[in-house]
Amino acid sequence: DDHSSTGGYFLAGRSLTFPLIAGSLLLTNLSTEQMVGLNGAAFVDGLCVMVWEVVAVIALVMMAWFFLPRFLRSGVATVPQYLGIRFDSTTQIITNVIFLVAYVGILLPVILYTGARGLIDILDLEPIFGDGDRAETMSLWAVVWLVGVIGSIYALFGGLRTVAVSDTINGIGLLVGGFLITGFALSQLGGDGGIGGGMERLWADQTDRFNSVGSNESTVPFGTIFSGIFIINLFYWTTNQQIIQRTFDARSLAEGQKGVLLTGALKLLGPLYLVIPGMIAFTMFAGTGLPKDKAYGTLVNAVLPAPLTGFFAAAMIGAILSSFNSALNSACTLFSFGIYKTIVRRNAADEQVVSSGKR
Repeated sequence: DDHSSTGGYFLAGRSLTFPLIAGSLLLTNLSTEQMVGLNGAAFVDGLCVMVWEVVAVIALVMMAWFFLPRFLRSGVATVPQYLGIRFDSTTQIITNVIFLVAYVGILLPVILYTGARGLIDILDLEPIFGDGDRAETMSLWAVVWLVGVIGSIYALFGGLRTVAVSDTINGIGLLVGGFLITGFALSQLGGDGGIGGGMERLWADQTDRFNSVGSNESTVPFGTIFSGIFIINLFYWTTNQQIIQRTFDARSLAEGQKGVLLTGALKLLGPLYLVIPGMIAFTMFAGTGLPKDKAYGTLVNAVLPAPLTGFFAAAMIGAILSSFNSALNSACTLFSFGIYKTIVRRNAADEQVVSSGKR
């Protein structure tokens, strides 16, 4: 790939086709904070937390229909650049700083922590480091540093195209693994009745928790769909640099729109591997005092056959890396275009801009 130009390094030469866009969009979004977090929410609240996946589809349609044509027509590389055209340079700088602080100070730590938490539970890594709280702390630090270093190497030497291609490959493994977890968990729950028996038991145990309308006591009360949840999804899928940077790299508007809409279609399958496993974990482990952020990893460890544990752990590492790489690449892009080229060195050549991003 061409890493000497900003278009080649940060925007993959604007050459991505719709399968790569969809794969990268899906896996940038679908990481351990989704697998661990949403299943943990389902462990507590039941089916109603699927609203996060369903409302995302509306936002993706709006992205394809309304936002993407305007972004591509403007030729920008970042959302703050577009706001600079629409308003002024001060707005561009302010939004650049906000995005950078959010990614580096909030998003990247969450990705690394939830990723480490999930892997430790799936692979039962804590005994390697001894017993007690110190073992938990040491295992967390070890996995966080391992993923952080590998992910940084990806983002540093690969550029966005490498991130997009690896996202698509890892996404296939993670989707297969996610559906396998649901299948094995239902089968174990059903005993001799298999998956069908598991579904019957799950329904019998949690009939009231299968209500998709969130109560006022849940984390997603129904009324918030039309205010908070929709607004957050609209921001995330239409103006969040980490996500939509892939669409800026589309070969054409049509390729970008097809990639966004394919992502929306795949999101409709999300509750099958992002919500149902958490509900199964509730049936299996309710009353044991299991924390919600350990529900998914404990379920995987309990139901997945040993030969498949390594496969799923590899898929999980791929998912962690993809979200980490994407956030890191977007942070570099925001810094290079929004801070370095706008404030530090306005007349910088492409090579200097790329170099600043790598540093």
